[in-house]
Amino acid sequence: MEIREMRAFVTVVDEGGLSAAARVMHVSQSALSQTMRSLERQVGGQLLVRGPGGVHPTALGATLLGEARSLVERHDRLMATINRPAVPPERVRVGVPLELPPDLLPPAIAEVSAAHPNTSVVLQHARSTAQLTALRAGEIDVALVRDHPTDPSLDSVLAVEEAIGVVLTTARAGELADAGSVRLHRLSGMSWVSFARVDSPAWHDQVIATLRSHGVTDTYSASEEGRPVPREVKFAAVDGARTFALASPGWVHPLPEGLVWHPLAGDPLVRHTWAVWRADATQRGLAALVAALDLTAR
Repeated sequence: MEIREMRAFVTVVDEGGLSAAARVMHVSQSALSQTMRSLERQVGGQLLVRGPGGVHPTALGATLLGEARSLVERHDRLMATINRPAVPPERVRVGVPLELPPDLLPPAIAEVSAAHPNTSVVLQHARSTAQLTALRAGEIDVALVRDHPTDPSLDSVLAVEEAIGVVLTTARAGELADAGSVRLHRLSGMSWVSFARVDSPAWHDQVIATLRSHGVTDTYSASEEGRPVPREVKFAAVDGARTFALASPGWVHPLPEGLVWHPLAGDPLVRHTWAVWRADATQRGLAALVAALDLTAR
């Protein structure tokens, strides 16, 4: 018993007769009649009976009809799957800055993997300025940067918004903290353990301007030759009454012994991280990742 015979039988029943079924199947009525007789010989009984409204399945025909319809549908689905064009593997390369919240990327990548199993997300660390250069050169697909780009060839969404707090020695925090927070002007006379301006020029300048407007004018550069400042170096540079560091709440745990984090009263410093991509990008995986990173949609 072949699929073509079962398909012919189902079509005859659905169309109510051999003549109509033959037109649908683009075969002659005599050829279709031969197919039905061959099918009846194989099952050992009559499958169709003519009535006032056309042909109808006999009891044996009704039993065969359900199984034949199911097999034809399964066959068609299988062939559609086999003949469907293969989805080529896709890779989305993402630039990652230091101090990114640890809970940002894992759920976003999981969403991409669920929606696009053939897409892999590849992460690589780079400062904001280097990421934008790589993005324009086609070396990465998404940049996570602290400075909002103004280039019209790039699109962006806000991915992270963080109120920045202060890291102090425990003893110094006991002198400066009030009701669990520190007022920025109370850090006057201390030096900020800064990152290299080349990392994120606009954000660096914003921090400097805000500190100066509160009377904090000194900086201590922990960056050697403009290199990124890892957390170990940043926190090691926090020293008693002389220096302090700035950090987001989600990035400081655990802190080294002897250091403590406090929010800044009134949140004078809010750091933004933008997901940026080329406006002419067409990757489906990239679109899914950007949607998952969009802070306004979460």
